[in-house]
Amino acid sequence: MACRIGELVLKCRDPEVLARFWCEILDFVVLDREEGVYIEIGPREGFGGPQPTIFLIRSDEPKNGHARLHIDVNPTDRDQDAELERLLAVGAKPVDIGQPADASWHVLADPEGNEFCLLKRRLDPL
Repeated sequence: MACRIGELVLKCRDPEVLARFWCEILDFVVLDREEGVYIEIGPREGFGGPQPTIFLIRSDEPKNGHARLHIDVNPTDRDQDAELERLLAVGAKPVDIGQPADASWHVLADPEGNEFCLLKRRLDPL
């Protein structure tokens, strides 16, 4: 028997803004919300699938430094360059956290400055 990641929790100043951003990035939908408190987003299929949901919890705590845990995303239907253009168009910002100039990934930030990485597209194993 094993566990799986059921949800990721992200404290933020404005759950509405981040829910719109991450729903656009991941093709997620709003699954649950308590106005002014939290929004849970996840796959269109709902809870319990192979992907975790994301809980965006309202918090007035300031972001301090780099997060110890961050999200990595892979394009699913285009190459990395095309996906980078799409992410930048929906509000992601490039971030320099000391990654090498020739890194195979892009470090970006969501509208509240939470870092995430855009990796290359992964092909399904045969």
